[in-house]
Amino acid sequence: MTETTDTPRWLSATVLGAAGLFYAYAVWNAVAQLITLAQEGLSGTGWATMLFAVLFPVLVFVLAFAFGRRRGGGEQALILLAGLGVVAAFSLSLVGYTVLNWDLLVVG
Repeated sequence: MTETTDTPRWLSATVLGAAGLFYAYAVWNAVAQLITLAQEGLSGTGWATMLFAVLFPVLVFVLAFAFGRRRGGGEQALILLAGLGVVAAFSLSLVGYTVLNWDLLVVG
């Protein structure tokens, strides 16, 4: 049984748009890191890792949207915020992984 709410469409769109800006910022940071490391010369593992870092926030945003689309504005905001927390934790762990495994990711 699916339950729909009577949340106004504008409120849902506002929550989605505001969260989307934060997810876009995560993607932008991943692209900046990819470009910076690509100038150093990435290995195959480096390319795979950095491209996944670019795609991961998009994947989490789509999943959070799918889970929260039929919920109220507050519930949708919490789901998107939880997804943003996952993206932030992944981003920080990627920075640590990059520092600790520089020789594996960068050729030369």
